[in-house]
Amino acid sequence: MTTISLPTADAAIDARALFLDAMRHTAASVAVVTTDGPGGRAGVTVSAVCSLSADPPSVLVCIHEKSPVLDIIRRNASFCVNLLGADQSHVADSFAGRIPKWRADRFACADWETAASGAPVLRQALASLDCSLARDVHHATHAVLIGEVGAIHMAPRDGLLYVDRAYRCIGAAAPAHAEVLA
Repeated sequence: MTTISLPTADAAIDARALFLDAMRHTAASVAVVTTDGPGGRAGVTVSAVCSLSADPPSVLVCIHEKSPVLDIIRRNASFCVNLLGADQSHVADSFAGRIPKWRADRFACADWETAASGAPVLRQALASLDCSLARDVHHATHAVLIGEVGAIHMAPRDGLLYVDRAYRCIGAAAPAHAEVLA
């Protein structure tokens, strides 16, 4: 194992590049966070999503402070975390702005329903978590949004991951090693 200390402030760019290179090896679920309401309809692709609490059911989502979607979520005070299935990478790419034909209307890339909060729910998403905005915390370049889950929609199937700068699919579970479990 090699340990590399982060450089001093004089080499902040190198530290950033080193950090990004290290974090690219972390597998993350791929989600599209959507919202609709008085602030408008919008969505953004994120990979920084995790469960926060089961009591009450809560999730944590990180969105860049410069994203125009963040202000819309704040105005609407609700959002839906749509966890993507293995065959929905085009949805992630659409909401990341990578597909020119859907830049004007990113929602045209898939079929949507409406959650109780008013947020768009991706039909056939692996799971969709309809949330009310409980907390909004600023940290460095990102907002950490905490959402209390009011409804869950599921279509169980293989999920979409992002690791090493590419989409991957979840396969069969790794076998357990009997000697570790004994």
